Amino acid sequence: MKGLNLPQKCGVMLLPDCTLFPQGGLPLFIFEERYRLMLAEALAGDCIFAVGRVCDDGEKETISPVGTAGLIRASREREDGTSELLLHGVIRVRFNEWLDDSPFPCALIEPVPSKQMDGRKGEAAMVTLRGTVEDGVAHLPEEVRAGVATLLDQAEEPGLMADLVAQQFVHEPDLRQRLLETISPGERISLICGFFEKLKGGE
Repeated sequence: MKGLNLPQKCGVMLLPDCTLFPQGGLPLFIFEERYRLMLAEALAGDCIFAVGRVCDDGEKETISPVGTAGLIRASREREDGTSELLLHGVIRVRFNEWLDDSPFPCALIEPVPSKQMDGRKGEAAMVTLRGTVEDGVAHLPEEVRAGVATLLDQAEEPGLMADLVAQQFVHEPDLRQRLLETISPGERISLICGFFEKLKGGE
């Protein structure tokens, strides 16, 4: 988002197998004390915190190196002190250093901009992805297909289209994280098309 001043230090909500993409929406229920403190600090400041994916292989938990900084679009505190909010994904960020002096997860971050894919190559990639998605939802009711078309119409460039599709259609946690960490729109689109091909083949 142009004009957004991304902080160097940012609170991070750590969630198991959860990946938020730029321009995606994530409804959250805040009940843990540490995240209540994080939310209060964010609302008093720039209304930004990040989401990071926690992976558990059965032996130890790890935090994925790339997450997404999000902007609080709406927040409602309940009588018991918990809150419901909607976080809007803004930009990929890399967690460079985790800070120990915070009552909630907090890290030094840097933006991870998506590469640009302009001209005919970008247009061709968007046409390919759109065709793949429309083919994948062809069996669904007309109103659903219309909603998908409206979603795709929001994308003005390949990277944004790839992120919108990944947010809405890709549900495999590992693939979602791989897509988030892939900064090349062409590579993301290739991965998403492969995902739809597997769905089509019933794999």
